[in-house]
Amino acid sequence: MSTSGKRIAMLLGPRYQDEEAAVPLAFFRGQGAVVEVISVSRGKLKGLYQREIIEVDKTINEADPDAYDALIIPGGRSPASLRKNKDVVGFVKAFYESGKPLAAICHGPQLLAEAGILRGKKITGYRKIKDEMLEAGAQFFDEPVVIDGNLITSREPKDLDDFNRSLLEFISS
Repeated sequence: MSTSGKRIAMLLGPRYQDEEAAVPLAFFRGQGAVVEVISVSRGKLKGLYQREIIEVDKTINEADPDAYDALIIPGGRSPASLRKNKDVVGFVKAFYESGKPLAAICHGPQLLAEAGILRGKKITGYRKIKDEMLEAGAQFFDEPVVIDGNLITSREPKDLDDFNRSLLEFISS
């Protein structure tokens, strides 16, 4: 399996969960993919625990969902911040509607809920967002990875190997 030549967008905001951004970023770049970090503004973003500092490649207004083969939404405080931006929410909704793989981990599904795409979907995420996800109409499971259509969701950093492998299989097929 290879992602050589594939383009992956990673939506990132301040105080993202360090490993949930850094590990997939390194993994998919190591697989030959072009991974671009997209945020509300340019600059460097610090992780929640200050273990990672990641440079933004494009602003949300410079990014086109059609230019990417997959989308990754790490957790931490980032999704709660990003869901306040209508352009980010619109990007997520457009990406989902394209049918291409959309992968979210931990608190990442909060952004999916804001985009209104969870009704009737099977998902997982960090256990503390379960009630919010149920209110958004999702079916919530406590499993390392849940795949429903083009949605790939995962719980937390300890599930990153399963998360990366699932997305890799999806975009390599």
